[in-house]
Amino acid sequence: MGYGWEGEKVRLVPLDRDKHLENALRWFNDPDVTRWLETGDWPLTRGAEEEFFRSAERQDRGNVQFAVENLEGEHVGFSGLRSIDWQSRVAVSGSVIGSRDLWGHGFGTDAAKVRNRYAFEVLGLRLLIATVIADNTASLAMLAKAGYAEVGRVPERYWKRGAYRDQVILVLRRN
Repeated sequence: MGYGWEGEKVRLVPLDRDKHLENALRWFNDPDVTRWLETGDWPLTRGAEEEFFRSAERQDRGNVQFAVENLEGEHVGFSGLRSIDWQSRVAVSGSVIGSRDLWGHGFGTDAAKVRNRYAFEVLGLRLLIATVIADNTASLAMLAKAGYAEVGRVPERYWKRGAYRDQVILVLRRN
């Protein structure tokens, strides 16, 4: 086993600018990848993404960011926890698989399961929150497979690709 937190298909590893930055720039500037992401649709500059990587390197206790690699070490996406509330033991979770040829093959589900295990068993969190644009059926299905349950919706929360779209709020509680 290499370093990082390993699942059945993926390993979550610390961000490495040399290994992961170029894919981040490519994926987060790809309209197909960002189609249903709550972020995206605004050009991501090299400077902005380098600043994001610098922030992750400072190991801010409010956020944990991972690169997702397959078990052979190929970079396939990102996963993380943000807005960690240590008093309430809650965080917001999110993942993206940027390699489009791997969509629908379980890499996102495995990444979410590994991230959730890390959040509960290593960080001691008790509740994870995920938010998704309602039209993002693939992410909703992936989160359901990872154990998340819908708890609410914010109507017309996002303007995305020509229409207002609902935001779905999901949670996963530690067992």
